[in-house]
Amino acid sequence: MLEEFLWTEKYRPKTIADTILPTHLKTVFQQFIDQKNIPNLILSGSAGVGKTTVARAMCEELGCDYIVINGSMNGGIDTLRNDISRFASSISLSGGRKYVILDEADYLNAQSTQPALRNFMEEFSANCGFILTCNFKDRIIEPLQSRCSVINFKISKAEMATLASQFMKRVVVILEKENVPFEKAAVAQVLSKHFPDWRRVLNELQQYSATGNIDSGILSNFSDSALTKLITYLKDRNFSGMRKWVAESDMDTTEFFRAFFDKAEDYIKANSIPVLVLHLAKYQYQNAFAADPEINLTACLTEVMADCEFL
Repeated sequence: MLEEFLWTEKYRPKTIADTILPTHLKTVFQQFIDQKNIPNLILSGSAGVGKTTVARAMCEELGCDYIVINGSMNGGIDTLRNDISRFASSISLSGGRKYVILDEADYLNAQSTQPALRNFMEEFSANCGFILTCNFKDRIIEPLQSRCSVINFKISKAEMATLASQFMKRVVVILEKENVPFEKAAVAQVLSKHFPDWRRVLNELQQYSATGNIDSGILSNFSDSALTKLITYLKDRNFSGMRKWVAESDMDTTEFFRAFFDKAEDYIKANSIPVLVLHLAKYQYQNAFAADPEINLTACLTEVMADCEFL
């Protein structure tokens, strides 16, 4: 039911040829398919670029038995000892090699789970391969990296326009199949806003489609008036006002960091913009691991309030 409802699952590419990736990456993955052998892999890159899709597509094309385990939700040592051990130690009914896809493996405990996984890779190497996906490769311990081929999902500036164009065509086909009226300019704006997070693009468009029509009038842009109000609090060193603004804001934190960065010259003195950029970069990175994003954003704005000069 979930795969039928969520566009990200319903329209997930089933083959490497159908994925939208830089040519050099597709060539590497296609070689694994052609050779009928997938080595232990670490697929690293930002959210939504297709890491899990690639892992699943390769296993599907080879007809391999595989399981997908989310490291951020089920990444404890018990998962390794039970689910993975039981799966990896058994013989595939199809007679081929089996694979464990560990999604968001950078959330696995580096002191317990990751070292244990290293031993599993060696113990079951004859029967089972491992494909790890992660947003931050540096959070994967070196012994695991040395046992895997590490592939970074990087998109060069020269490739961005081509890939965005390919995905735009894919999105148009999806919207037409779902019978959703749309304006291409509005769809292009969503794509531009979230590129290259393909998953986010589809999720946002599916959300907008609930209104019955995707056009420029329904796009949720960060309000200039809301940002102006926040800047007033920061400029006046009004911590209480700033904290209340953060608590009441329904703005996605990732979108906030980008919006503040884009509009910095309108509110921050030129000599303070480098300081602002450093703060935004630090807290944007920390936001991926923050237990409470509201506290993380409040801490960021507290530093901006203290260190930056406003116009």
